[in-house]
Amino acid sequence: MTSEQDPGFLSARTLSEALPFIQRYHRKTVVIKFGGHAMVDESLSKSFAKDVVLLKQLGVNPVVVHGGGPQIGGMLKQLGIESAFEDGQRITDGATLKVVEMVLGGTINSEIVRSINLAGGKGVGLSGADAGLISARKLSRTVRDPDSEIERVVDLGFVGEPESINPEIITALTDATQGFIPVIAPLGVGPDSQSYNINADTAAGAIARALNAKRLLLMTDVAGVLDADKQLIRSLTADQVPELVAKGIAKGGMIPKLETAAETVHDGVEAAVILDGRKPHALLVELFTEHGAGTLISKPV
Repeated sequence: MTSEQDPGFLSARTLSEALPFIQRYHRKTVVIKFGGHAMVDESLSKSFAKDVVLLKQLGVNPVVVHGGGPQIGGMLKQLGIESAFEDGQRITDGATLKVVEMVLGGTINSEIVRSINLAGGKGVGLSGADAGLISARKLSRTVRDPDSEIERVVDLGFVGEPESINPEIITALTDATQGFIPVIAPLGVGPDSQSYNINADTAAGAIARALNAKRLLLMTDVAGVLDADKQLIRSLTADQVPELVAKGIAKGGMIPKLETAAETVHDGVEAAVILDGRKPHALLVELFTEHGAGTLISKPV
């Protein structure tokens, strides 16, 4: 065995190559949207928790915002509550909202916090309702009838979008003297004290902008943004996103992720990344290696 093949040598070389990237993110905030398959796969979930704790130990300030669509769907099915969808969005009536609050703000949030704490970190569970973190408004959505070309307003019920973010509780928790890792359920409260269910990607983007984060990482169930030949696009600028959507290269659930990434970058976050949460240690590969692990969306040159 040559020295280059020795496991110790390889580990030392990896650490040496990662050092410049570790220094780049020292005391910087990274907002991570955690969702998809990684949330329901126990081994991936534990691996994610360990990686988040390692980021904190290396001097990075990770802030986790989580989804929970499959878990919400499963609970609604157990309770015999039928789900209705409009243009890919779950219509959230009063009964559904109660389940959403229970699953997002309770079960899922506490599971992620517990995993982080078991990995040696100091996770703290939050909801967007805590300390006025996410002030929300009802989401307004229109769809165009393909035959008549007439637009109609879609009522999604208690589905909202962030109107403003109050980051005080997050900055207090992530202060170097405290060392906590916030784990946030994407729920918001309107001016009438009405709760709203908010898309986790959208909530993560708004929080990243309010914190002036170094990176927004959107973990999903695909390798990243794929081109017309299904090959990974390693990097984009925010002004290229509309063209990808118009040409149909980006479609379905990738569209809101790209739009969130572009908006976040336009509003001051250095870059956003769409990456595959099914791959172990995707966070570390993205932040601490030269080529990263997904599609990076940056400011226009």
